[in-house]
Amino acid sequence: MLDVESQQITNKFALFNLGFRPFFIGAVLFAVLSMLYWMLIYVFNFHIHLKTLSPMSWHAHEMVFGYSMAVIAGFLLTAVNNWTGIRTLSGSSLLFLFLTWMAARLLAFTEDTFPFELMAIIDCLFMILLICSISYPIIKARQWKQLGIVAKLVLLLASNILFYLGALKIMPEGERLGLYSGFYIIISLILVLGRRVIPFFIERGVDNSVQLHNWKWLDISSLVLFVAFWIADVFLNNGMLTTILAGMLFILYGIRMIGWYTKDLWKKPLLWVIYVAYGWIVLGFGLKVAAFAFGISPYLSIHAFAVGGIGMMTIGMMARVSLGHTGRNVSKAPSILFWVFTVLLLGTIIRVIFPLLDQGHYILWMGLSQMLWVISFLVFLILYIPILISPRIDGKFG
Repeated sequence: MLDVESQQITNKFALFNLGFRPFFIGAVLFAVLSMLYWMLIYVFNFHIHLKTLSPMSWHAHEMVFGYSMAVIAGFLLTAVNNWTGIRTLSGSSLLFLFLTWMAARLLAFTEDTFPFELMAIIDCLFMILLICSISYPIIKARQWKQLGIVAKLVLLLASNILFYLGALKIMPEGERLGLYSGFYIIISLILVLGRRVIPFFIERGVDNSVQLHNWKWLDISSLVLFVAFWIADVFLNNGMLTTILAGMLFILYGIRMIGWYTKDLWKKPLLWVIYVAYGWIVLGFGLKVAAFAFGISPYLSIHAFAVGGIGMMTIGMMARVSLGHTGRNVSKAPSILFWVFTVLLLGTIIRVIFPLLDQGHYILWMGLSQMLWVISFLVFLILYIPILISPRIDGKFG
């Protein structure tokens, strides 16, 4: 359970003190509700009342531009505050940004009352406001190296616009181009931020002194190859070129994981969860190769990226950020987090690996994986709501 120091929390309400608080709660709650809804649709053939989007498009879009964008918003509003020393959104302005994100999620189900175009406008408005909110302190502090993060957000906005143009039949292939572009940009954002924080966290989080290895040549080559992979897969639709690039990225990111490895990380759930998540992304590139070479389902690589990579990385980062930025000791994380992460890992294995072994029970594997996802995020939500709505235990603002 929570550390003894958590008992010092006052009764004051701090939900809108800093970006990670509302957006992490919103993201986790949405992860639970949207997955339950998707389970009803996919496993139990529940009828979804959407006029413009197919159920599959809704699910894919909301995992990329709903759940993932909420985590990104919470993380970046908090990180930029630290990087620049300039306070990011809080209070009513943060509430407005959060409500904009939430409104776009709800408007998907209101086409009988509001036009679908309103969802598109509000969803894109949320992303524009987020870009402005993190750009201002970065520019004011002249931290030009952080503009690469802003550029990725602009690309995510462009991808979302592409999706909506396709959904509205204005641009052929827009849905596919927007979804896959957004998906790969989020993966690239995780890889970039992971390069910054994972070795840092491991070196300072393990019990013994350790020096991990990074290589500049790997940083540059993997970035160039990832951009080429994205273009080849999404825009050129060239299977052979995509497979070659995926294979090269599998090797490069595998080398990076070897350079970051120390056996002591397995003693700390907040360390092994992000390391394993990175490993699922590496495996995703390997499964991309296997899909072309051996004809396995391409959705296995997608879900290695999505459930294992994005899912495990985001829940691990939310767990750590929420503790650290509420004044708690990340070295003494709640013990139940081990089971939260383990349940999600088991769900990922069932979703990605079990269909390789037994395709005949695919729906069963899907349902079990979805159920474990819901359990993992629901327990996390119950555990972290008191932390996220209460002031820092050290009395500082944030």
